[in-house]
Amino acid sequence: MCDDGTRALRWVIFGLTLSSSWANGHATPWRGLLKALHAAGQQVTFFERDVPYYAAHRDLPAPPFCTLALYDTWPPPTAQQALAAADVAIVTSYCPDGLAACQLVLDQPNVLHVFYDLDTPVTLAALVAHGLAVPNGAHYLTPELIPAFDLYLSFTGGPILDELRTRWGARRTAPLYGSVDPDVHRPVAKPPAAFRCALGYLGTYAADRQPTLERLLIEPARARPDEHFCVVGSLYPAAVQWPPNVTTHWHLEPAAHPAFYSANRLTLNVTRQAMRTWGFTPSGRLFEAASCGTPVLSDVWPGLETFFAPGREILLAETPEEATAALDRDEAEVRRIGQAARERVLAEHTGAHRADELARACEAAAC
Repeated sequence: MCDDGTRALRWVIFGLTLSSSWANGHATPWRGLLKALHAAGQQVTFFERDVPYYAAHRDLPAPPFCTLALYDTWPPPTAQQALAAADVAIVTSYCPDGLAACQLVLDQPNVLHVFYDLDTPVTLAALVAHGLAVPNGAHYLTPELIPAFDLYLSFTGGPILDELRTRWGARRTAPLYGSVDPDVHRPVAKPPAAFRCALGYLGTYAADRQPTLERLLIEPARARPDEHFCVVGSLYPAAVQWPPNVTTHWHLEPAAHPAFYSANRLTLNVTRQAMRTWGFTPSGRLFEAASCGTPVLSDVWPGLETFFAPGREILLAETPEEATAALDRDEAEVRRIGQAARERVLAEHTGAHRADELARACEAAAC
């Protein structure tokens, strides 16, 4: 790869899911990134365990930009053959067969060994607590495996990259943030009336996100009963007390996300606690909403200004009063913020940008 960084590479990935966007944050960024790799002439095989909960919500069963290899038992029948022909092999966080996949990849010579952590703060917290990443029963990494990889890619940047090197022995690290496919996420001129609201939120339930959702959406909704609010996401407990003016939807397929964002006057971004602590972890909804030209109201976390300029490209709030102040902003000002954010995304945060960053990180690690 060092002699000719432009030649077509063969990539093998063992990941959580590509075929289903239901209740996970992995599928959508992978889709935009792999689509861009394919457009650049790269060849990708993505191995995904065929599990019932994703099979029941499969919205991309046959991606046109890569080979999706669904398997029932480990090892996948074609894994060894694919690895033997590969230039780069990647294992991701939350891969259901992560530990076995790590060993299979690391045992393969003449291939670049890469671990891509789309959940780095969660992974490291579990490693500290247990020595083995076991959130939700997913075993995918041990401390001893980290130094074995040629490259450790992280969805989180900033100080955590130093932590990976100095404390955990990662040989080389690089950030690979989320991104957006601008062909998918773009403004919708006439979005459905059902999604029109003063403030919308799209995100699966998480206990550590719920207090922020309460502060920045539910409390403002109670204070503004004449305005409409909207929440889209799965797994919310029945105990959540939604105000009458908050409409909830269980799930939207990715194809419907642009219409949802385009119907929101503002879209809310809420960050998981581990990501708030470390910072430098922009969620997919930030880039997706901004790519649709929708102004984003976000909680505050370190490094946010690396991706969007506060007050010019994004609005920030930590309290119900600050969220309400954002809702009170002039319509022309809100539209300017949304347009500025869209321009920033198209210039820096598309799947094509991330595909180029991935290729350059792998090239540097191979040298």
